[in-house]
Amino acid sequence: MTVDPFGARVEGGRLIGRGACDMKGGLAALMATAARLAAGGPRPSLVVALTADEEHASVGMADLVDGTGGTDLADMAVVCEPTSLRVMPAHKGFVWLNAVFRGQAAHGSRPDIGVDAVRHAGLFLAALDDYAAELERRPAHPLLGHGSFHAGTIHGGTAESVYPDRCALTLERRTMPGEQTVEVVTEFQRVLDDVASRHSAVEVSLEMTLDRPGTEVDTESVLVQGLLNAAAAQGVESRVEGMTAWVDAAFLNEAGVPAVCFGPGSIEQAHTSDEWLDIQQLRSCTDVLERFARGLVS
Repeated sequence: MTVDPFGARVEGGRLIGRGACDMKGGLAALMATAARLAAGGPRPSLVVALTADEEHASVGMADLVDGTGGTDLADMAVVCEPTSLRVMPAHKGFVWLNAVFRGQAAHGSRPDIGVDAVRHAGLFLAALDDYAAELERRPAHPLLGHGSFHAGTIHGGTAESVYPDRCALTLERRTMPGEQTVEVVTEFQRVLDDVASRHSAVEVSLEMTLDRPGTEVDTESVLVQGLLNAAAAQGVESRVEGMTAWVDAAFLNEAGVPAVCFGPGSIEQAHTSDEWLDIQQLRSCTDVLERFARGLVS
């Protein structure tokens, strides 16, 4: 960063610092809301859960849900990810895959015995173009659009004049609510098998390493409409949108606790070199959350 990452610099209505947007701002709004509710007036029973590891395996939220039995935890939940104060009741899931290609190492001058694992991995990636087009032809989700995939990493080879005997790809497939991991793996396996059938000299394998479900909450639910109404009452412009990223809300929804995302800041600022948060959005988020919570009682 070009400023002190932990200095919480305030400039031009912005709070600048590491994690200011993703998601210290959301945590601050949650805690400020809880403090206001605790100070008096009508309020529902409230749980403030600050969980770790959301950007990898979400072990914090998984443990929370497993330890409470899900529906015993809450009737509904708001996850304060940076949404620019939009209400986001749906988000994509993901499936991580490893594809490994094994060829035959040889001197670069011996194409008669060398089998290039990197080139065969490239053939697989090229074959996936048709799969990408197929995803675009499927019916679009009203908030999330279409599923997608990309190759995250590729590792193979040892030197310019050596046929590479191994190449490993990592792939990520972003999924729609309702898509099943087993179906996604089968789709990739089908493409891989087709490539392997035409190039029998290379051995191939495919492994799923991590998956997280897409999820959605009814846009007419008390949760979604309550947040929209609370925002309107506070003079905050909001609307329903989909979240393209995966977040902890999926674990709550899978456990029977309807959960949506609503928070200050834009995801466009997350992970940037000089991450910042609009301070007015932080104030507005707190106002909306307080009004929403008190409205559940009345």
